[in-house]
Amino acid sequence: MQLLMNGNLREFPSLADECSLADVVEALGLKGDRIAIEHQGNIAPRAAWAQTPVRNGDKLEVVHFVGGGAL
Repeated sequence: MQLLMNGNLREFPSLADECSLADVVEALGLKGDRIAIEHQGNIAPRAAWAQTPVRNGDKLEVVHFVGGGAL
């Protein structure tokens, strides 16, 4: 499967031609509670990732939350 992720074309040979957004998160090795995902131009609610189909060529924007800093 090929996905346009954060502006870069990426290959995911382990993913089926149609899978879920949760499958993509797992393939990336990311912790779901620390990211937000835009799928095809729409923010994907975390609760819907397992039911959100992803197909070859879809566009994803993945944002990582980073904490830290001084007060």
